[in-house]
Amino acid sequence: MSDITCGFIGLGLIGGSIAKALKEKVKNVKIIAYDINIDSLKAAADDGIADIVCDRIDRRFSDCDYLFLCAPVQKNDENLLQIRDILSSDCILTDVGSVKTDIHLHIAEMGLESQFIGGHPMAGSERVGYINSKAVLIENAYYILTPTPTVDSAKVEAYQELVTKMGAIPLILSYNQHDYVTAAVSHLPHVIAASLVNLVRDSDSPEGIMKMIAAGGFKDITRIASSSAVMWQQICLTNTDNILSLLDDYIASLNKIRNELSRKQEDELYELFDSARIYRDSFISASSGPIKISYSMNIDIADEPGALASIATILALNSISIKNIGIVHNREAEGGVLKIELYDEESMNRAGAILSGKGYHIYKKK
Repeated sequence: MSDITCGFIGLGLIGGSIAKALKEKVKNVKIIAYDINIDSLKAAADDGIADIVCDRIDRRFSDCDYLFLCAPVQKNDENLLQIRDILSSDCILTDVGSVKTDIHLHIAEMGLESQFIGGHPMAGSERVGYINSKAVLIENAYYILTPTPTVDSAKVEAYQELVTKMGAIPLILSYNQHDYVTAAVSHLPHVIAASLVNLVRDSDSPEGIMKMIAAGGFKDITRIASSSAVMWQQICLTNTDNILSLLDDYIASLNKIRNELSRKQEDELYELFDSARIYRDSFISASSGPIKISYSMNIDIADEPGALASIATILALNSISIKNIGIVHNREAEGGVLKIELYDEESMNRAGAILSGKGYHIYKKK
């Protein structure tokens, strides 16, 4: 007899990772899954993750205590139409999209507000599909919840508890606040990174000198430009107003900086860099000093006693000094739970080889 039943419409990277975390962390959970990719469903059944696999969305999902909408954002409207009449009134309906306004508006139109709590695990990877999903992907990652105003507080508390059991960190925001915050710290940076990369491409010499010597700061602040073009196109089209508002503010700040540069205003230029340095260094995961070449790697580790100490011990026994270490809570643009920064490239390469040899999964910066 299962304690809870969780349904998944879409079983890709995020859906698969949540399903695996549930199976690993929650006692007696039953999982019902549908995906257009038959191979993903077969793999989930073979892994013991999906107890029931469905070739269509039907009344089998009416048994769900939780139903996760994990298909691409543009498919959610169609899927909502199919599930509206089969949902149990006690079921908590949720999604995993990185933009919340659109789904909340559709939920209101369909009269499902009393059971909808938007969800957004701040985790991801350049790899896609169920085959790359793993429970550790969401461990210690922020998991934002956006309950509707009418959903019962007991359902919100139950969902928070479930997220905590999965090993993630629940954070409750309104859907409007979520979209503004993510526009600032995630969506706009992707627009800026993409535009900066294209600026260098268009400004480069025929010999490609800029591309050849690009390193350090340029690679650090443009790494996210390697993300999925389709995904970021859809995000820009669904969180347009917030991105435009912040983009206007950013353009205004660039114009201000341009004026200070043209007038060679020493104090203002110093304040620009000093204030940014102080605020950036206050981030939990930030290393000290200005942006520079970072010899770092991310590592998948289990959330269990001694896991971090084991890695530190392995490196110490091999005379490798750690410069900085911390947990990565927002992993939308990079894989790995634990971030380790080393002092030089040789130490980073040695550490990677040693830890890989011990069975750890390593993600190095590109």
